[in-house]
Amino acid sequence: MATLQFPVSRIEGHARVVVDIKKGEVTNARFLAMEFRGFEQFVCGMEAGEMPVIVPRICGVCSTAHHIAAIKALEDAYGVTPPPLAETIRHLLLVGQLIQSQATSLFFFTLPDLLQESSLFAGGALDADISKRAVAVRQIGTELIGLAGGQFIHPVKAMVGGISTPIDAAAAKKMYARIQEVLPVACELFDHYWNLTLEIAAQAMDWDFKEPCFYMSSVDPEDPTRSVAAIRMQSENGDKKIAFPASEYKKHLGFEELDDSYAGKTSCQGLPIRANSLARINMTDTMGTEVADKYLQRFSREFGRPAHHILLFDLCRGIELINGLERAAQLLSGNLEQGELNADFTVQDGSGYGMVEAPRGPLIHHYDIENGLIKKARFIIPTVHNNFSIERALTAVARRYVKDGMLHMELEGALGWVVRAFDPCIACATH
Repeated sequence: MATLQFPVSRIEGHARVVVDIKKGEVTNARFLAMEFRGFEQFVCGMEAGEMPVIVPRICGVCSTAHHIAAIKALEDAYGVTPPPLAETIRHLLLVGQLIQSQATSLFFFTLPDLLQESSLFAGGALDADISKRAVAVRQIGTELIGLAGGQFIHPVKAMVGGISTPIDAAAAKKMYARIQEVLPVACELFDHYWNLTLEIAAQAMDWDFKEPCFYMSSVDPEDPTRSVAAIRMQSENGDKKIAFPASEYKKHLGFEELDDSYAGKTSCQGLPIRANSLARINMTDTMGTEVADKYLQRFSREFGRPAHHILLFDLCRGIELINGLERAAQLLSGNLEQGELNADFTVQDGSGYGMVEAPRGPLIHHYDIENGLIKKARFIIPTVHNNFSIERALTAVARRYVKDGMLHMELEGALGWVVRAFDPCIACATH
């Protein structure tokens, strides 16, 4: 048996694709995480109250989601509900992460594939203009995280029971004006991205995988920027639907550890799972904002729903990027400086589950607390949900480019494209 190995670039973390070939035909392709973080091990014995400060260090991109998930897990264990103002500011914080993450993935990870460049900064004057505008859009997300979270990387303002400080009206007004300036720029970039996608779609029509799977989301179907308390699962044709709280994840999700990768794979009823942007769009009734809803309607007309094509993950990220900008403006228009910031609580031992919808899908933190210390921690990561689907898609694409013992030179590029469509985060997935 022959084995081909390909490192993957323009993703979060370090991974490679391994393609196994027997008698000139692809038997399977595997997506292997090559780095190990180990947070589940070394947080054991730490003060439970320190978790919201520790776990954002899991990942510099996903730190906001880990920050809030940790707080929610402790609030669940302590039986505390934060006041509405704190919930609103946390919502804004997560919207900032959504904008920052989707702009990064869309423009800096996958747009170079459409432009046939190695990097958005590697081309000529046109690419330089695109990169300048893309940086301006992404910066809105980083500024929102700083405004609502106290600092961009590893936010600190959210705390058990609420939030440490409100948002000054003048700062909110200034941020609102910045969004109004950038929203048209984001729409222009996304329109260009959409058109480029249509131009190359015909080349990748057999990437439209319709095999049985489950789509997975934990957002409000009428406001996909807002996390809810239950995970929803929907089969690829919509005939099976499951809903369950974070505390029941073991009842519904299977988990497989791998010998050759630091990231495992989850499944539902033995079937692959698709989380991330395409799952949310397939399970969303309305974006709840004017411009994003127009893009959603166009998406439905052109591709149907549920949609399955690998390339559509990226178009869905663009819809969410526009929705995030609009939703952030709505939240900033409200009163974010008056109201109760915190709820009283009593620290106690027990088990707690905290869940948020990260850009890559539902993220769950599960803590067992004993004598005020973390006895056991489990992180259930969106990329791990997607790994089964990633490998299935990689295998199908590899079979397209390896036939009758002949290897097509476009194989490596196609494999990287598939991986980037799922936007995996390896730093988060290996514990």
